[in-house]
Amino acid sequence: MRIELDKHPKEPTIIVGFPGVGLVGPIVTEFLIDHMKTEQIGRFIYDELPPTAAIHKGRLVHPMSVHYSEAHNTIIIYTILNLKKQEWSVAHAIADLAKELNAKTITCIDGANSIGDEQTQLYFFGDEQLAQHGAKRMDESVIMGVSGALLLCSRPTNCIFASTQLEMPDSKAAAEIVKFLDKAMGLQVDYQPLLEQAKTFEDKLKGMMSQSQKALTEQDRKSMDYLG
Repeated sequence: MRIELDKHPKEPTIIVGFPGVGLVGPIVTEFLIDHMKTEQIGRFIYDELPPTAAIHKGRLVHPMSVHYSEAHNTIIIYTILNLKKQEWSVAHAIADLAKELNAKTITCIDGANSIGDEQTQLYFFGDEQLAQHGAKRMDESVIMGVSGALLLCSRPTNCIFASTQLEMPDSKAAAEIVKFLDKAMGLQVDYQPLLEQAKTFEDKLKGMMSQSQKALTEQDRKSMDYLG
């Protein structure tokens, strides 16, 4: 697995948000892509995952894409695919990209399981200066998936988590992270539209994730039929 780029910005900040608890990562990254005047500058090239093409508003959307905001010198990596068993491959591809571009930092966005109906709380692991913007340092936890792999194979990497409910797309938690990123990185992005469009974002992502999972399940079934 590798990342193919059409443009090579120097020393960017990289923001990563992949499917996880509450779909916080994809909700945040898609919102930033739409509201930071980004352009798609790359895509993942792979054989490890089923060929999947998404169509949104009549346009073809690459399921694993790389977007760039020149105004903020920020790269946003986005996917709606189920990356189960490919976390290391994805993390190494991102780490190679960060090294190639001499990226300032990688920031991973994700949700964290919460118990009950507590108010959304933000946590971070990495740069201690993130505490100045309202997130609590994560002292005890197990970080899995692409975020965990990136922490182990690429530094400096920061992780920002929003507490959320398991299996429920949570645009409110995502909005809290957008608000946090706006303060921490000076993105000048208004998070209010995310709250207003929450249902639209959630329904769209649930639909795209469902179709992606169906494609993966169908591929597994065909493989078993062939082997049988």
